[in-house]
Amino acid sequence: MVDAIILAGGENTKRLSSYCPQPYEALIDIAGRPMVTFVARALADSGRIRRILALGPAEALASCSFPPRTTVLEGGRTIMDTVRIGAQALGHSNLVLIATADIPLLTAEAVNHFLHQCSRTEADLYYPIVAAATSETAYPGVKRTYVRFREGTFTGGNLFLANPAILPNCMALAEEMVAHRKRPFRLCAMLGWSFLARLILGRLSLAEVEERVSHLFGIRGAVIQSPFAELGIDVDKPSDYELVKSAVACKA
Repeated sequence: MVDAIILAGGENTKRLSSYCPQPYEALIDIAGRPMVTFVARALADSGRIRRILALGPAEALASCSFPPRTTVLEGGRTIMDTVRIGAQALGHSNLVLIATADIPLLTAEAVNHFLHQCSRTEADLYYPIVAAATSETAYPGVKRTYVRFREGTFTGGNLFLANPAILPNCMALAEEMVAHRKRPFRLCAMLGWSFLARLILGRLSLAEVEERVSHLFGIRGAVIQSPFAELGIDVDKPSDYELVKSAVACKA
């Protein structure tokens, strides 16, 4: 059993804002329910989650119907701040599952599979990836950002398992990388030109990525391949929203 944090503080100010009127992405309506509640329900139904913390605009989130053992807390100014607040509120050093609020197709089975695979290797940070073929077979026409590795082409998932003890050191570096995301020369200086070139050319293996992340952050990182496309389908543009609405309607 692990505790879980849902990152639910993102404002709806980008491509979805003219499509969905809700002020926060977590509150975007899907089949009559706020998007974040789908994520919370999948976590609760997995039977592997002890407590759930939903962090974001506390007053707005308080109106949502969450599963039992869910607590709403005010989030921070940044994602890293919010993770820190959640980890401190949990008050322990055990592994914590971190999910974003914009993956409403998440299932209990996907959560269980991810946690089971994580339990098979020892690491400080676990990150799921989904093969492009898996995503496109499950949801034809889905538009994802893919990266080519030696083992194949993958998209990232929006579920993480992390050791809270690593968060203070990792957050400083992660915030620096986010700050430099639109400054390629500075980002390359951090990652290494050779590493970045091999990544662009698809010559990196997943093991090499694990090694680079582990070295850069001073932690043990593990990449987990998931057969569940739902982990990689986040709602951040109108086409995602329509795909998710259709998928939810089909399951109803």
